[in-house]
Amino acid sequence: MITRAFAEQFASEWIEAWNAHDLDRVLAHYSDSVRFASPFIAAITGDASGTLTGAAALRAYWQKAMAAYPDLRFELIETFVGADSVVLYYRSVKGMIAAEAMRFDAEGRVAEAWANYAPGNFRS
Repeated sequence: MITRAFAEQFASEWIEAWNAHDLDRVLAHYSDSVRFASPFIAAITGDASGTLTGAAALRAYWQKAMAAYPDLRFELIETFVGADSVVLYYRSVKGMIAAEAMRFDAEGRVAEAWANYAPGNFRS
C-alpha cells in the first residue's frame, strides 16, 4: 500500500531530478522492465504506439526529449495516492498541464506509467 509520505517523497525527488535534467536520477525511480506510455513518444521517436518497454528504451527516449526541450521544468501542482499507484498532476513543458499515473512494484519502483496531457495543450 502506498502511503501519503511515500508519494510526497517520491514526487519531490522525481520533480527535482527532472528539473536538474539528471537522467540517472530520474531513471532510478523506474524498474528495469518498466512500461511507459506517452503521446510525446510518438512525437519524438515516430513510434505510433506511444509506448516503450524497458529502462534502456526509456533512457534513449528521454535523452531525445531532454535535447528537444532544453528549458524543461516541471512544477508540481498535486500528488494523488492510490493503493499501488501515484498520480502526479503538474505543469510540464511549454506550460502544458500533465497528469502522470505510475504503478509501483514491490521494490517501490515504477513498473508502469502513463503520461497524459490536458486536451488542446499537446502539440506533436
